[in-house]
Amino acid sequence: MNDDGKSPALSHYEEELAELRHSYAAASAADIVPLKLAIASTAEASMIGVGSGGSFTVASLLCSFHETYTGRVSRPSTPLEIICSPALASSSPVFLISAEGKNPDIVEALERARRFSSRTVHVLTNRQDSPLMQHVQALPGVKPYVFELAKKDGYLATNSLLLDAVLVARAYGELNGRPEPMPPDMSALRVGDQTVDDWLADAQPFIEESVRRGALTVVYSPLLRSIATDLESKLSEGALLHTQLADLRSYAHGRHLWLAQRPEECAILALVEPSLSPLWEGMRDKFPAGIPTLTMPLAGSDPVHLIAGLVAQMHLVAAVGRQLGKDPGRPDVPSYGREIHYANLRDVIPLPEAAGPAEVQSKYEVLGAHWPSQRDHGTMRRAAQTFRDVIQAQRFRAIVFDYDGTLCNSQSTDAPPSAEVVAELVRLVRAGVLVGIASGRGDSLQDRLREALPEDVLKRIRLCLYNGGWINAAEVAPVLPNQTSEFLSHVTRIVVRLKSLGVPILAHKTTPPFQVSVRFREGLATDAMWFVIADALRQAGLDLSTMVRSKHSVDILANGVSKSRLIASIIQNDKIDPYEILTMGDQGAWPGNDAALLEHRFSLSVDMPSRRLDRGWKLAPPEKRDVDATLWYLAHIQVADEGVFNLALPPATNIGG
Repeated sequence: MNDDGKSPALSHYEEELAELRHSYAAASAADIVPLKLAIASTAEASMIGVGSGGSFTVASLLCSFHETYTGRVSRPSTPLEIICSPALASSSPVFLISAEGKNPDIVEALERARRFSSRTVHVLTNRQDSPLMQHVQALPGVKPYVFELAKKDGYLATNSLLLDAVLVARAYGELNGRPEPMPPDMSALRVGDQTVDDWLADAQPFIEESVRRGALTVVYSPLLRSIATDLESKLSEGALLHTQLADLRSYAHGRHLWLAQRPEECAILALVEPSLSPLWEGMRDKFPAGIPTLTMPLAGSDPVHLIAGLVAQMHLVAAVGRQLGKDPGRPDVPSYGREIHYANLRDVIPLPEAAGPAEVQSKYEVLGAHWPSQRDHGTMRRAAQTFRDVIQAQRFRAIVFDYDGTLCNSQSTDAPPSAEVVAELVRLVRAGVLVGIASGRGDSLQDRLREALPEDVLKRIRLCLYNGGWINAAEVAPVLPNQTSEFLSHVTRIVVRLKSLGVPILAHKTTPPFQVSVRFREGLATDAMWFVIADALRQAGLDLSTMVRSKHSVDILANGVSKSRLIASIIQNDKIDPYEILTMGDQGAWPGNDAALLEHRFSLSVDMPSRRLDRGWKLAPPEKRDVDATLWYLAHIQVADEGVFNLALPPATNIGG
């Protein structure tokens, strides 16, 4: 109370904290199915979480959960780490986190992560309309998860942090069967056996003494690192207390000398869970007299406990600010602070130097020639230049495209090509170029093409469905032969049995006499699940050479079924020389389902190249993949008279060029 008996006015930061219960409730009620699918898809890999300030806390929490539940070592990173070392994004799934999406660091990190990685980049944000989302929408292979924040945060992240933290905590908890479910109301969160308010009341003498000393040492259980990370961030960014962080054992390796040599600057807060409580109590008993200590005892390291710790330390920061007479949510930020925050990173931080041209690097990747393998750059560069020269010197009369991942973004549901792709197809067909489309899909693809293409163009396109099982003009409705296949029936029985055993198969479809198509739960990578199906077929003594995979399915083909049949059909029926046919696909290395297409002499990849050095190269810039790479190639096609065309490509450039 003030001297006049009235309660002091709340600071802006305390007003933000009063809104936390609403943010908690919003996060508890949000639909997180897409976010859970994204996290589930990374279960077999390490993860990199990227963020600044409060978003770094969420990144740290994300990586902590990922390590706990999957056993995969994961790394929270600042945007600058990705900007300086974007190759990190090439080997691990990346989750970029930004509340408002206007931080220039996170935007540049997204651009470089996307440029250097063929993996999907995930973005968790709280603003649909932001500079970050503008970049997300302009880049291929980026999946956003937008959870709007009701009220804008102040200087320090509070509600956005809690919203995103609860979303992430819910996702991992629900994926793991929710052994300790999140309570329906934030008031149920506990620090030990106390409410957050009661714990803070008991902590007040410690807070006063810490403020008097001007410094705080935070020791913590490694399982609670994200709480310590956020506390240090808020105390430092608010210029409240000088803060040191160390886990309980790191502190024992020399940092304790502060107690002996500068005791007047020491106050120690311990964040502990039951497994390390005895260790902390034994340490504290040995400290010199007069060193103030406080324990934040959490009942565990499950999602609910970490959220309780985050909420408690946010209120601890408010108490420190109140003691200092400062508002952590509205500091007086100097002009130079804004200037250095909004630096143009692209101009001042150059892209890393690359080992060689991008097309060379993509070939090494698909060949598995990673460090410390000795790379004969001369041989590979000469092969790349030879292919580039030869394909540009060739004249073509026909072009055959894969569909998913080439003409249309790879996805588990049918969709028509974009307006830009349609315009290019119309240009080619009306110029007399013979266009073919090969897909593992069935007649639903024909419906999508009928929706998008003019009738005169549709009837002149050669369509190959069921991975080469059916070939005809795109306007002709497919009629499947009334045949059975013991091989495909056997495969179907194996797939059904695997599903009954718990293999995460979403659906399977048998299309005799051509193929069995198997789709897995959304988000699961087919490059790993392919081996599960392959091993089951191997055990049954079946031939594995007819198995192929796309980014969304595994297909087991009948003998003789292949996308290359469309090429053969064009050669035979249209009397076009094989060397006058150009092919294009995204999965060029077996068991990729475009391997047959990219085995053709003149072939281009829009993502994964062939393993052969004389064909199937990805010549598009590294940042362009899938449909964007297709459009890049098409933009460099020059059509002459009578349907003859050639490629006129710019010179090769390094990844960092």
